[in-house]
Amino acid sequence: MEQLYELGDDSDLPMEARGESGGMRIRLRARHRLQEPETAIDRATDEEVVAMFLACRSAQDRLTLLLLSRVGLRPGQTAGLRRTDPHLMMDPQAVGCDFEGAHVHVVRRQNENNAWSKSRKAWAMPVDFLVVQAFDQYVLERHEVLGSGGSDFLLVNLFRPPLGAPITTDAIGELCESLSRRAGLDRRVTPLMCRHAMASNVADAGGKLDEIQALLGQKNPNSPRPYLHPKASRLRDAIERVPTPRGLMPADGR
Repeated sequence: MEQLYELGDDSDLPMEARGESGGMRIRLRARHRLQEPETAIDRATDEEVVAMFLACRSAQDRLTLLLLSRVGLRPGQTAGLRRTDPHLMMDPQAVGCDFEGAHVHVVRRQNENNAWSKSRKAWAMPVDFLVVQAFDQYVLERHEVLGSGGSDFLLVNLFRPPLGAPITTDAIGELCESLSRRAGLDRRVTPLMCRHAMASNVADAGGKLDEIQALLGQKNPNSPRPYLHPKASRLRDAIERVPTPRGLMPADGR
């Protein structure tokens, strides 16, 4: 035991853990602490996402992939979407929504498929015409299989039992693994790598950190930083924007 612990006081503990007596207490304190390194998450490249998109076999697969890589939703947020969350009309005020343009509401709920949003706050995520088109195609595909039935969840089982039941976060991970394999990629692209791709693409397109934070639904201003993987061309442009010292030299070169 003495190899693992040493006698120490509670002065290094936070106030909440010291008790209410006010006196100093003796305790066993660990001699060693294991530092677990954080695993770096790479982004999915645009080429990988396109290859996966072309490997999709259904409108549902295409919409799911775009929600991950184009909208930047987490698997739990994707699987937890309800049919009332997307507002894809030109003027959402017709349904009592003040958010402009086509968008998807991300809401934290207690769901029967155990899918939930990591973010406690609800927010609206703007979507572009590619996502709107994918929604339209999926709605037609779903109606052909289920008619007006099925769960209130947006993404439900269409090709495996139980039909109409909401998909799970595990199913989204399995989809990305399957698409990576069918696309012939040399690595497995995960849902989180797709989310990193979305944030990086916004930054490469000139998006500011506060915009990326809002789009990802994050509370801490520093939270988006691990998601940013600048393209090599953007790093090259940053270097070339730095003025050369030769421009400060006199015309005669002295």
